[in-house]
Amino acid sequence: MNTDGSDRETIVTGCHLPDGIVVDTESGHIYWTNMGVPNLNDGSVERADLNGKNRTVIVPVGNTHTPKQIILDKKAGKLYWCDREGMRVLRCNLDGSRLETLVEAGRGDEDRRDQANWCVGLAIDGKHGKIYWTQKGPDNAGRGAIFRANVEIPAGQTPANRSDVEVFFGGLPEPIDLELDHKNRVLYWTDRGDPPRGNTVNRASIDNKPAEPEIVVTHLMEGIGIALDVPGDRMFVTDFAGSIYSAHLDGSGERNFLYAQGNLTGIAYAEV
Repeated sequence: MNTDGSDRETIVTGCHLPDGIVVDTESGHIYWTNMGVPNLNDGSVERADLNGKNRTVIVPVGNTHTPKQIILDKKAGKLYWCDREGMRVLRCNLDGSRLETLVEAGRGDEDRRDQANWCVGLAIDGKHGKIYWTQKGPDNAGRGAIFRANVEIPAGQTPANRSDVEVFFGGLPEPIDLELDHKNRVLYWTDRGDPPRGNTVNRASIDNKPAEPEIVVTHLMEGIGIALDVPGDRMFVTDFAGSIYSAHLDGSGERNFLYAQGNLTGIAYAEV
């Protein structure tokens, strides 16, 4: 649809609880994750043309548990996503080959019961070779966190024991999706926890990290997806109550331009 909500078109139907989405305008593809049913380990990743045709599964059921936000590193030819109940950060080639685990926050049913191990949103800082991801934490427990590490696992280490993982921000309500303003080096994220710190969009410099993140949008109803149009000074945000919001990057001019759309999750901005 257009950025004012007009000219809406359904391009793919029958997805298995879709969540994250990313657009490759150069190749004319969209990629999205299907969460599946969390306790069945039946998530997948699909690709289609921009008009929804030539739909194909590139990461089949059984290879990713509950995939969430997905991002594209076009230069490297890689897709990255977080696997919530799988408690992992994963990547693969654009055709689904060479599936790799980069981060493993937990393993097995006991670890899975602790939502602090659930990986949800992610972003890549290509300039410094860093990856950022969220671990949601239990509902409103103040145990959510944003982590960062090098994109590549240090030599001789594993996804589970890598020594370069650091906490970027801890003690958050429930951080979900991330977006990085590469030009201004600012990280944005949604938080679906309760007010005052939750139901918000937050931001923070990644090079000069402040003591506390800045809250730029409030009063969401369980914020989930976020997309940035940095040249246009705009963000687009979805929430689980079914609204799509637009605002300037500083949060001003907030506008709810679609509502009651069902349980909305991922959102992508693309110039096509």
